[in-house]
Amino acid sequence: QVQLVESGGGLVQAGGFLRLSCAASGGTFSSYSMGWFRQAPGNEGEFVAAISWACGNPLYADSVKGRFTISRDNAKNTVYLQMNSVKPEDTAVYYCAADLRHVISDVAPSYDYWGQGTQVTVSS
Repeated sequence: QVQLVESGGGLVQAGGFLRLSCAASGGTFSSYSMGWFRQAPGNEGEFVAAISWACGNPLYADSVKGRFTISRDNAKNTVYLQMNSVKPEDTAVYYCAADLRHVISDVAPSYDYWGQGTQVTVSS
């Protein structure tokens, strides 16, 4: 069983930055692909970014490309989402997820484990 715990969310002004972290335990983190998704009130969940187990070319949603960066530290069993130049439309609960396959995906059903989420609120 894999446990994922997100942290780093909060309130930030538009144009500012935040770094989200997701700590994994209970499995072999270095073999998982990891992703970030988000869900705003009244909206369906949305893919944000993903990174493979081997830290190959990451995948980003068009809405965050050039502003957000996903990275991972396998020694610390942690994946990060650096959010720069945030916008009010980035307001959402952000979830990290683990995909036990050696693939990278932007599709939520591909992921096997999910964290509880962390709230990000961007004020205008």
